[in-house]
Amino acid sequence: MVRPKKHLGQHFLTDPSIAKRIVDALEASPGDKVLEIGPGKGVLTAHLLQKELQLLLVEIDPESIAYLKNLWPELEDCIIGQDFLTLNLEEPISRPFHIIGNFPYNISSQIFFRVLKFRHLISSVVCMIQKEVADRITSPAGSKEYGILSVLLQAYFHIEGLFSVKPGSFFPPPRVNSGVIRLTRNEVRELPCDEELFFRIVKTVFNQRRKMIRNSIKTILVHLDSDFELLSLRPEQLDVSGFINLTSWVESQLRAKQEGNL
Repeated sequence: MVRPKKHLGQHFLTDPSIAKRIVDALEASPGDKVLEIGPGKGVLTAHLLQKELQLLLVEIDPESIAYLKNLWPELEDCIIGQDFLTLNLEEPISRPFHIIGNFPYNISSQIFFRVLKFRHLISSVVCMIQKEVADRITSPAGSKEYGILSVLLQAYFHIEGLFSVKPGSFFPPPRVNSGVIRLTRNEVRELPCDEELFFRIVKTVFNQRRKMIRNSIKTILVHLDSDFELLSLRPEQLDVSGFINLTSWVESQLRAKQEGNL
């Protein structure tokens, strides 16, 4: 018996047809490594086991771990009983792999930031998350949902919204609709700008998204006196290439200031 735990954000998927659709959306080849986040009672795991994959399961709930080991004893050595948010993915997996999961809604954004940290190892992600978060990640520049995760994930992944799932497909049913999305690593190995500064700028300007970039970026570049065209825009008006251009410009300004030319 596995009881859903509120503090872990557990809503167990109970519809096997939805589970199959999620697993079928994973474009993994036989022999590929696949990491499932939060398998719970194994509704996705059951379909994954039908494919010739090297499967790893990351589960923090002891009840779920015991349930999975009892159901599939052969998975004994494939279950990592840790919190995904603190797991160093370079230790259990040293080559590119895929991620799949029904992500706990209360930590889905944190999971994506871990995906970004280990993006050099991740080939693709297929996941079910809160529909609102799915819309945010897939949103283009100019939309009201467009934000930090939209820019950062779209910089390194091709992103597709696949389908929606109603609350009745879960136990207990969540109070919101869910969305399934797929992220596929793009050809960008590194951005043509300072990536740490890129992340910092994106987070800074969206945390003050109602302001013009000229005003919100002053915490990074003080005494700003320039007519650089991007400074008069608001953050949702910049796509990934716009943020790359902004970062390159800020980088040049910081360098010139350091050299005493500003």
